[in-house]
Amino acid sequence: MGFTANEPENPSPGTVSSSAFWPVIDLADVQAEWRIDGTVTPARLRLAVIEAVSTVNGELAGWRQARQQDGFATLAEVPGELLDGECEHLYHYRRAVGCLAKGELTRRYRDFDATRDGQQRADAMEADIDDLMRDARAAINRIKGRRGTWVVVAV
Repeated sequence: MGFTANEPENPSPGTVSSSAFWPVIDLADVQAEWRIDGTVTPARLRLAVIEAVSTVNGELAGWRQARQQDGFATLAEVPGELLDGECEHLYHYRRAVGCLAKGELTRRYRDFDATRDGQQRADAMEADIDDLMRDARAAINRIKGRRGTWVVVAV
């Protein structure tokens, strides 16, 4: 008689909403788009996304207030280029939230061990986290209408 391990049940993670101006974030979409595997529990995913939404909303608070004063009730109503049938601001908002959530989860789920390989993996993850934070900042700046500038530093 053999042993068969069943995949852990991963219930539908649900959604995270904030004020009516911002779009609802679907946790299953975040999990799929950012390749967050089943080792991250739905509860931890939810917490990371809530933190990311709070951070992005805080960064954009002044911008949101100005758009609401201009008469726009939601982010989707703010004029912008259409990307895949929707306003680009929605894409950049979800990207900022996804980057921050993935960065937070990566930071929390790093495996530390005393071996050289373990340290190299941790170092590589640190670079990934830095990239995610930079990409989140770029997405927030795109919403604000600021275009990025690339600077190459020669060492």
